[in-house]
Amino acid sequence: MINRIAAAAAAILLCASPAVAQEGKPLRTGVDGSFPPHAFPKPGGGTQGFNIDLFTEVAARMKRPITIDAVSFSTLIPGMQSGRYDFIAAPTTVTKERAEAMLFTAGYLWTAFQFGIKKGSKPITGWADLKGKVVAVNKGTPYETLSKKMGTEHGFEVQAYDYQTDAVQAVLSGRAYATLVGNTSIRYIAKQTPMFVADLELKETRAHWAAPVPKDNPKLRAELQDVLDCMKKDGSISKLSEKWLGYTPGPDSLENVITPGYGVPDMPGYDPTPHPLHCG
Repeated sequence: MINRIAAAAAAILLCASPAVAQEGKPLRTGVDGSFPPHAFPKPGGGTQGFNIDLFTEVAARMKRPITIDAVSFSTLIPGMQSGRYDFIAAPTTVTKERAEAMLFTAGYLWTAFQFGIKKGSKPITGWADLKGKVVAVNKGTPYETLSKKMGTEHGFEVQAYDYQTDAVQAVLSGRAYATLVGNTSIRYIAKQTPMFVADLELKETRAHWAAPVPKDNPKLRAELQDVLDCMKKDGSISKLSEKWLGYTPGPDSLENVITPGYGVPDMPGYDPTPHPLHCG
């Protein structure tokens, strides 16, 4: 009888071990460590910001430890594709090209491209105003891609930096006339830097910020999105926006809107299959 009980207990542990191992397996990810208010150096060491808090909480709800590297954005997608990272915690704009190469969770924030300029500079009304000038951007981002395209059309130079803070410094020092980045970052930098002001927002660039995972890992995509959806439902993401972005999201904001299926609707890789939401 004792042997039979011991054998049964061993069988239960054997069956449970994969789930237990998965639950405790560390998540490996990275952020652009110079992209306030999403990820930036913390006094005394470490990294702080909206996305640090967001994905630290996501991992805690998944019952998995997490390691978040603070690196240059241009290294994040290659790092994930090479297997160094399980997903990308940096705010990543969902584009058709990217969605063909990676799987995205549903969006958790709306983003739009916005210019930032030095206080006292003439405001930008359109791309044509930049003719003969210099625009500083973060290397490897959609801001670089669009700026280079428009620079060719309108006759301005684009300088690409490894870190967004360097792009801002180029504007403040006079090496560049403007920087182009996400609206949340521009507004935060303007709030913290008296000589830097938020300028023209490109309304036509509104897009989802979401978390990408490798194309062959739909299971992780679903697990991440399930937690993000639960955080939308209980108001946790809205509270992070209040803390880090300085505004209270409305009911139509992506901090609150739970979209059907997995991924971003109308983008490659979107799975429209309905799924119940189980929030512990």
